[in-house]
Amino acid sequence: MFYNIINSERRLGHSTTTVTNPRTNEPLWEVTVANETDLNDAVQAARSLPDEVEYEDEKLKIVSTHHPLGVVGAICPWNFPLVLAVGKVAASLVMGNCIIIKPSPFTPCATLKFAELATSVLPPGVLQALNGDNDMGRLITLHPGVDKISFTGSTATGKKVAASAAQTLKRVTLELGGNDASVICPDVDVKSVAAKVAAGAFFHSGQMCVATKRVYVHESIFDEFRDAFVETVKGIKIDPSGDQPTLFSPVQNELQYKIVQDLIADCKKHNYTILCGGSSTDGQPGFFIPPVVVDQPPDDSQVIRMEQFGPIIPLAKWSSEDELIRRVNKTDTGLGACVWAKDVGTAEQIARKLEVGTVWINSSEVPNPRGYFSGWKQSGIGGEWGKQGLLSYSHTQTLQFYK
Repeated sequence: MFYNIINSERRLGHSTTTVTNPRTNEPLWEVTVANETDLNDAVQAARSLPDEVEYEDEKLKIVSTHHPLGVVGAICPWNFPLVLAVGKVAASLVMGNCIIIKPSPFTPCATLKFAELATSVLPPGVLQALNGDNDMGRLITLHPGVDKISFTGSTATGKKVAASAAQTLKRVTLELGGNDASVICPDVDVKSVAAKVAAGAFFHSGQMCVATKRVYVHESIFDEFRDAFVETVKGIKIDPSGDQPTLFSPVQNELQYKIVQDLIADCKKHNYTILCGGSSTDGQPGFFIPPVVVDQPPDDSQVIRMEQFGPIIPLAKWSSEDELIRRVNKTDTGLGACVWAKDVGTAEQIARKLEVGTVWINSSEVPNPRGYFSGWKQSGIGGEWGKQGLLSYSHTQTLQFYK
């Protein structure tokens, strides 16, 4: 059984929900569901970096001090439920806060069990967990005893979180979606880079906020890259049984499964060239979709404009750098991107022109907690990780000493 964790105690809610196995569509475990009373009890139970000298001369010394915010409400997504929850917990506790985690209702089990296990080492009220649906998320964002919201999820939901938190002017960190691009320069080792880009794009079936969603390949190597990319993708193993090691997973839930299937249907409707995948999986258990590669759909196509968050990748050509930058930046989001080139100077030149929060040079998207992770445009407000991410979990007080 999976419990809500409130004040270091396991607590059953007034109702339960059942989690579905995306491999088989069969029910897994019953999970308790929290209500508003549970949230109030968690907030009731909940209720550092060194000082920094910012400036000093013979007359004045300015010092920044950092103080805990109080209670953090962390609303986590379903794609990497435990990893993303632990990141918020670590930053919150390091800065002296208490935290209440709400996992996605699609993937509550690991997070609830993590919070339960943590009760053996943390004081009561420091780390608590509440399972629930969007209504519980809304209650957390509105609760006057919660001082900050850290949300990771879709842009559409992020806007609702921001609007709700604004009613009490809570501090918010929003890490939202992105339609991330990989740029392939003409001097790369084509086969090696094609394999790495494919592995990064289809890892976890593309269900990663910074996973590559669009691949722009220089025209001089496009055909060679396309063939090597497709060859790698065709070799990706799909194992519905879960018995064999694989980096390719089912789409996590039925709603997202339908979104990806609709994108594939749109590509077929417009007669775009599908290089692999796209076959129906009707009648088979689970939410598996064989990886799909689309050859040069137009820039205004849905598969280029939308964040797929699933195993479908469009390939596009580019010729001039100015044209490339314009096309990559022509989106409302700006979370991350990758640039691949032997000439690191060229890669850096392109990277600095991209309107995104993080650019990986000669690597697929691998977020590192030592670096600030933030989104531009509609990919978020604020960020997590790195020094800036830690400071977002604190109040800053400035002391000015006149000598």
